Amino acid sequence: MVSSSEPSEKLRILLMPFFVTSHISPFTDLAVGLAVAGAGVVEPTIAVTPANVAVVRSALDRHGPAACSLVKIATYPFPLVDGLAPGVENLSAAGIDAWRIDAAAVDEALTRPAQEALIRERRPDAVVTDVHFFWNSAVAAELGVPCVAFSGIGPFTALTMGRLTDAVVTNGDGSEPESSQEVVLRGFPWPEIRIPVTEMPEFLRCRSGELNPCVEALGRCFGQVMNTFFELERPFCELLVREGRAKRAYFVAPLYPPPPPAGVNEPCIRWLGSKPCCSVVYVCFGTYAAVSADQLRELALGLEASGKPFLWAVRADGWVPPDGWEERVGDRGMLVRGLAPQTAILAQPAVGAFLTHCGASSVLEAVTAGVPMLTWPLVFDQFIGERLVTEVLGIGERVWDGRRSTRYEEREVVPAEAVARAVARFLEPGGAGEAGRGRAREHAAKAHAAVAEGGSSYCDLRRLVDDLVEAKIRGRE
Repeated sequence: MVSSSEPSEKLRILLMPFFVTSHISPFTDLAVGLAVAGAGVVEPTIAVTPANVAVVRSALDRHGPAACSLVKIATYPFPLVDGLAPGVENLSAAGIDAWRIDAAAVDEALTRPAQEALIRERRPDAVVTDVHFFWNSAVAAELGVPCVAFSGIGPFTALTMGRLTDAVVTNGDGSEPESSQEVVLRGFPWPEIRIPVTEMPEFLRCRSGELNPCVEALGRCFGQVMNTFFELERPFCELLVREGRAKRAYFVAPLYPPPPPAGVNEPCIRWLGSKPCCSVVYVCFGTYAAVSADQLRELALGLEASGKPFLWAVRADGWVPPDGWEERVGDRGMLVRGLAPQTAILAQPAVGAFLTHCGASSVLEAVTAGVPMLTWPLVFDQFIGERLVTEVLGIGERVWDGRRSTRYEEREVVPAEAVARAVARFLEPGGAGEAGRGRAREHAAKAHAAVAEGGSSYCDLRRLVDDLVEAKIRGRE
């Protein structure tokens, strides 16, 4: 623990998240956690582009008024990108232009100059960088300060992607493998993981044979922080350390604050309060991936046909349900337009299942709330995260076993009948949802124990502060 014998001036930590809400929010939670863990010692600053300041402030608001005084915000200019409207700087708000932000964000020539200028201007005692910004480890090294990588995913997903990088084989002519192929991972501490090519992250499907610069950068980093807790992924946490994938590993989740009291003034929370225990399926596909209008229609009709109560967070601007749908559903269903208070929703006794895209933060929030999941991954690492939920933890079930893909144009539309069948079966008494709920609640108890005083996450967060303070002291010697 930090002692009074250490230097009195603050440990200044600069945190730099990727340009998407699902990264900015956990980074903000980490900043608050560092400030609390190193009370009176740590001075965290979140660095974002101007249009993303509102996302940071929203995340700080979840922690209460005191959080705004604990965490500072710094800005740097967003790179100039052809075809992108001014002020569009977040993948979650970019719509069809999201690919432009993604491409610019990982382009060292475009994004590094502004980030490096800010780091050199601020001269922090440590940098916490998103793993996508691989160049920041080199910048920090030139300044002689530690760089810590913060990954929103856990060790199961990270190790699986690492093995996929080694296992994926291109065809003899250098082209991509056939979409019907799959990779089988064995001996890892799990009997077997099978992943079709179509469900792999895009960077693995298009790999050039060169080592991913993010992987190289991780090897240079002082350490790696992961948004999980040790007891949830114990064998994979141990393997990550044993294989030396990180010089130092810190498992610090859950970082977000407990949900507000049940009487929070949100219409959806009040609506949930009127429903029986474990009767409602909560539906949300996160803040980024696009869902077609045809798929939204089938989902709407499937939820209607399931006969089960549902709360659906719909992010698609301008989408209108099928004619007469709202009248037929009546009070059995509720739509929430835009961002929903997800942690508060999952904490409600009425929620019996979470139909989710398997984003890492959503999975962690469901685990912490003890809610089992119906899985419907869409992009990136979500198909790997699904396997953690369904195969490793046993707290979820797939909605659909038809053709799925990380590419929008390759997906099949999941029919309403499949949605209705999956939801009804999962929520029926004695079904898979009930068994998954029991296991999820066991993990929830472990999550709460992890962040309690003396718990694994509580100690790892304080160990991170101590290690950075020690690195600062050594740097003066």
